[in-house]
This record gives sequence, structure tokens and C-alpha cells, in this order.
Amino acid sequence: AAWKDDDGDWYETGLHIFFGAYPNIQNLFGELGINDRLQWKEHSMIFAMPSKPGEFSRFDFPEALPAPINGILAILKNNEMLTWPEKVKFAIGLLPAMLGGQSYVEAQDGISVKDWMRKQGVPDRVTDEVFIAMSKALNFINPDELSMQCILIALNRFLQEKHGSKMAFLDGNPPERLCMPIVEHIESKGGQVRLNSRIRKIELNEDGSVKSFILNNGTSIEGDAFVFAAPVDIFKLLLPEDWKEIPYFQKLEKLVGVPVINVHIWFDRKLKNTYDHLLFSRSPLLSVYADMSVTCKEYYNPNQSMLELVFAPAEEW
Repeated sequence: AAWKDDDGDWYETGLHIFFGAYPNIQNLFGELGINDRLQWKEHSMIFAMPSKPGEFSRFDFPEALPAPINGILAILKNNEMLTWPEKVKFAIGLLPAMLGGQSYVEAQDGISVKDWMRKQGVPDRVTDEVFIAMSKALNFINPDELSMQCILIALNRFLQEKHGSKMAFLDGNPPERLCMPIVEHIESKGGQVRLNSRIRKIELNEDGSVKSFILNNGTSIEGDAFVFAAPVDIFKLLLPEDWKEIPYFQKLEKLVGVPVINVHIWFDRKLKNTYDHLLFSRSPLLSVYADMSVTCKEYYNPNQSMLELVFAPAEEW
């Protein structure tokens, strides 16, 4: 998740944000006894205004109100990004998703965000003003490529849970502040964590089930159950030939990894117009960014800023 250079600076692979709608990760932090390492920010979404450099527009969710009223009010109170007619058309367009439930959400997998919005009569400006940023923040691609199902899953959680869209930063570098507690917990239960142990091959039994993982050094790892978590492009390379004929695994052909570049910029002074929060850039190049000297306890610096910017989609670069 991150590497330390010779100067002692950490390079992270991305901005690690935790939403209130992530119950499993919060349960993990609780089980590890490290809940205090989540730095929760005020319940807002802050968007840069490309037409007004240095200015931002906010969606503020009132703490006193339950969901979905807090989210609806946050949208209604913002008059800088959407006009009232656009808000009304957007709300009407979302009604099928809100009333149709999970079955409706799952049925939208084959339609892009942009096409779904047009189908529902939502003005293109809503997509341009809000959902370019949201699509790139969730999946690092633009709304003409992203499945609407992804957006609806997030919106449903945000609208159903009072703190669903509330965000937290980790209070320091991920290897030491999150990964090491996980390793220590596994080892305390008698487990092992091996580093520099890349899997070279998935070896199968005659019935097609997994027999073992063969590592790069030739070691064979056997077990009662196997879990393989890897980027989709790497998993495709390691997929056993016998599995490639199975319809379930053939679906992998439609999945493509999205290249992303995480940029760190250290400044010799404190920048103006930064917030103790995640910022949605709304630019053609960037997804989200943050001044980590403000948002993260370990990187705090009262005199110098450190911007971390997610450059996506980055395939052309």
C-alpha cells in the first residue's frame, strides 16, 4: 500500500479513504482495536470549481437529521453546481432506483452512467457537474464507461445510512498503521504471513479444485481452503487452463484493470485554499486529491503542504 524512500517520506499507492458505508472495514478496525486510527472528517463532499480556480462547492450533510433527509437537504442547499430544475429532474430520474430496490440496481449493470442519466431524462450537466467526479472517485473511469450499477450501489448506501457518505483518513502510513496490526493478529492466532512469496501457478486436482499454490521459489503451499486476491489482469495470467472453459471464469474477459497514477508533491510552503478533507477535482486528469499535511496526523506539517493527487484514468499516460 505504501513505500518509504531514503528520505523517510512515504509514497502511497492511492488516497486511502474509508466511508461510513463500509461496515466490514469498520468491524475489522474494531476487532484489531485500532478504531482510533480512523480520522473522521466533517460530513461533507467538497468539489473544486474548474470555472473558478481556487474556489470549492460543498454538499454539507446535517448531523441532526436521519438518512435520506440529510442527503436530500445537502443537495437542495447547494446552488453552485446544480440549478433547481436540474435538481428536480435528477430527483425524478432517481425514483425508479429508490423504489425498485436491489433487483433494479442489479439490472442496470449493462448500461453506462451517461446513458442511464439520459434515459431517465436527467440533463447532461448533472453528469458533467457531479458524476464525472463521482465515477472517477469510485472506479477511476469516466461516466461513459462506468456501469450505472456501481453508482446506484453507492447512492443507495449513502441515502439509506446516516453516515454512509461520511469519510475518514487513516492517521498514518498504511503498512504500519493498518497492515501490521492485521499481521500481528494473524500471527497471534497461529497463522503465518509470508512476504516476497509471489504465486507462480495455481495447481489443480483432477476434479478441477485447487490442490496448491506454487510459489516463485518452487515451494508448494497446500491448505483446506484457498483465497486468491489480486488485480484482475494478474489473475487472468495465472488462471489455470482448465478453468478458462468454465462460464464463471469466462466473465473475466470483460474485466479490465484501470491504470492509475498516484502523485505526491511536497511544497516548501503552506498552500492556501486546502481543506481537512478529501477534494473532488472535477478535472479531465484528476480524480480526487488532498493536502495530507492537514488531513493525516502522521504527515501533519504546519509550515509545508504535501498534496496527494489521484491521476485517473491514466492509460494514455
